[in-house]
Parts: sequence; structure tokens; C-alpha cells
Amino acid sequence: MLGYERRERIRRLIAARQQVSVGELSALLGASPSTIRRDLARLEQEGRLQREHGGATACESTPAAPEPSVLERANEQIEDKRRIGRAAAQLVADGETVFISSGTTTAEVARCLRGRTGLIVMTNALNIAHLLLDDPGITLVVVGGLLRRSELSLVGPLADQAVRDLRADKVIMGIHALHPDFGLTNDTLLETQTDRAILHCAPQVIIVADHTKLGRVAPSLVAPVTEMHVLVTDRAAPNDVLEALRNRGVRITQV
Repeated sequence: MLGYERRERIRRLIAARQQVSVGELSALLGASPSTIRRDLARLEQEGRLQREHGGATACESTPAAPEPSVLERANEQIEDKRRIGRAAAQLVADGETVFISSGTTTAEVARCLRGRTGLIVMTNALNIAHLLLDDPGITLVVVGGLLRRSELSLVGPLADQAVRDLRADKVIMGIHALHPDFGLTNDTLLETQTDRAILHCAPQVIIVADHTKLGRVAPSLVAPVTEMHVLVTDRAAPNDVLEALRNRGVRITQV
């Protein structure tokens, strides 16, 4: 049995039973306990379950729904996104270099940067580039790659390599789901790989996410929450999630 097939069977067993031991999984799947433990560690990292001594239980977090396209999401929580965008833009000083990833909330950040002086804005998102292409005060750097049409984002190996060669003062990134224990997660592997590269091109990472993204988990891990420095969110964000993030050293801005 291939590894991904075994992990999928583990995921289904735990979803059905809610709790299962390493010994049971080892006997059912014909794999060694050490192999099962590695599978459980990987599934926990992906937000699919919670490990406990001797086995695992079903994940208590809320799974994130599949994400609609960027155009379909444009008007969801629009007032929250506009406030978040204004607040995040205020964290960028004139003369800085900032990488803005794809998304609808990040687009509101870009909109609020128009008219600023001496900025260099890097992006892998066509909607972000479109918002800034005619602004004379902004030097625009667009990363090439494979077009993910639903997100208007450029991803994949070409984008990843280009991003690794870039350096910025700040990264401003949207995220599909954010959970204090299960990290920053997306639902598409190609986007995830590119987002990982983006996170490492600047010493400060600012995540912009409205309350609907918090406390949720998507299938693909981008990074643990300790990789982010600032979260800009709205007033409806759940207090337990915010407190857990503060305990992990994340600075919270609510608007």
C-alpha cells in the first residue's frame, strides 16, 4: 500500500470511529507502528486529526469550506476586508519593499497603497498588479509562473524560484484558513508551495484575514502560526483564537 493510500485510510477510520490506537492501525493496515506514527504526525500537521498518547482522535477544529474563485469572493465580508486593508497598508512605510500575495483581502491592501511614494511592490497576483500598474509612485514587480485562473495568481516551480531570489521588508499575505494549533493552511498544493517561498522573502510577515478564516483548517499546510508576526483581522474574530495566537507571540490588530 502506498503512503498516501494508507494515510487516506487512516483519515477515514478516525473520521468514522473518532478515536483509534497505533496498534489497531498497525494491525488493520499491515504497517509497522513507527510507520503509523509518522503517518499520524503528517496528518496532524495537515490538520486532519489530533495525536494523543498511543493513537489519535478526530480533529476538533472546523474544516474550511472549499474556496470559491477570487472574483466570487470579492464582495464577501467586503466592509471587513476594506477596514483590514486600510489597517495593513498603514503598516507599510514609504520607501519600503513589500510582497503582496494573491487574494481579495490583499487586494484591499494594494488599493490603499495607491498614491504612496517610493514603494516597491512585488506580487504573484494579476489582480494586485492590475490595481497598481498605473501608479507612478510604485515600482511594480510581477512574478511569473503558472496561472491559477480561479485565484488570478501565478504559482508553481517558476514562481517559487523567482520568489526565492527576491527580498522584501514585509510580506502581506491572505490565507484560506488559520488555526493556532494547525497553522496557516490552504486547499491547493501549488499555491501552498509558492506561499511558503513568499513567507521567507521578508523578515516580517503580516497576515490579513477576516473572522471567517480563523479557527479553521484546510488540507495543505503553509506554515505554523509562529511564522507570522502580525495578524490584521476584524472585530468579529473569535477571542479564543486571538488569545492563543497572542500566546504564540503574534501581534493582533483588530479593526
